[in-house]
Amino acid sequence: MKRRKPVDPAVGSPVRYFGTSASPLLVHLNTERRFYLIVLVLLVLCAAFSPYPQLAMWLGFMLAGYSAVANDSIQTIGTFIASNNRYPWYYLWLYIGGLFVLAILISWSLYDGDVSYQRLQSKGLTESPSEFSFLQLAAPVILLVLTRLRIPVSTTFMLLTSFSGTLGTVTGMLQKSVSGYFIAFFVALFIWWLFSKPLRWLQRGDASQLWTGFQWITSGTLWFLWIAQDAANIAVFLPRSLSIPQLIFFCAFIFAGLALLFYLRGDKIQNVVDEKSNVVDVRAATMIDLVYAGVLFWFTLVNTIPMSTTWAFIGLFAGREIGMSLSGYHGDSRWKKTFSLIGKDILMVGIGLLVSILLAIAVNSTIRKEILDLF
Repeated sequence: MKRRKPVDPAVGSPVRYFGTSASPLLVHLNTERRFYLIVLVLLVLCAAFSPYPQLAMWLGFMLAGYSAVANDSIQTIGTFIASNNRYPWYYLWLYIGGLFVLAILISWSLYDGDVSYQRLQSKGLTESPSEFSFLQLAAPVILLVLTRLRIPVSTTFMLLTSFSGTLGTVTGMLQKSVSGYFIAFFVALFIWWLFSKPLRWLQRGDASQLWTGFQWITSGTLWFLWIAQDAANIAVFLPRSLSIPQLIFFCAFIFAGLALLFYLRGDKIQNVVDEKSNVVDVRAATMIDLVYAGVLFWFTLVNTIPMSTTWAFIGLFAGREIGMSLSGYHGDSRWKKTFSLIGKDILMVGIGLLVSILLAIAVNSTIRKEILDLF
């Protein structure tokens, strides 16, 4: 009997491979071959542009601009997308894109052309790069691949650590990010432990239009606070003070990138949000955004050291899932899945941190020397 070849579930055609059986990796590469062809082209561009700083900085910005927003979309606008899928994508895009432009204009006006809300004032990040290595430009391409694999990683570590001049700056970012995880975790655990049952009662029946309006306000506030924290991840490639033409290009490119992101409805990484409990209901999404916005607002006031908002986001969802389970919201059957989701999220951000540190060591001779001195 002739052996049937495995079928690619995405295109319905036999998978071509060498050997007697198709591994999951080969199936994935075959399914995503167009994406990885684009990745290859981008890596070639990174190699070609890296010797030319004026070209390299704009290539790095464009790659970082899309990859950072695409990966971090799950934590800022993920619940917004999930709970507003009944609306045309361009309604959501115009609202979020308009807020982005407004937030950048405010920072640019207040801080003498700086669009990062002074998050690049930490030691080792104050000066704009005068030269670029291949790995610095390739970092956002690696981030694109991790996003495609549905891995929520810290864009702060992935994009900033290769530019940081000292190990102390990286350590400060790590300490702030870890504290962000635990503060978000315990705040969410406390709130959803105490209020899961009242919230379930509140969510009976269809939500009124007032809830939709409230959710758009809270999502917009959260998005604004995320920009204040993470715009540095995009702006690190550029001069610390942008001219008006540079500002216009900065805003126009991210605005266009957001259009693609909303057209794709968050793309594949949106699954990280969709798999969590009760995020489609606009009332539940509003509560998530409100608590997360409060956490980010607190860290905005603490200091200007960059932090991983992804870690705070993962901590919030972990605390929320456990709080809901403790309150009896899920019954006894959810505990295994709860810890499975939490463990998977921690593993994913851990992978992202490891890749970021390896990139920083490979790119930055100062950090390499400081690490070697520790041993």
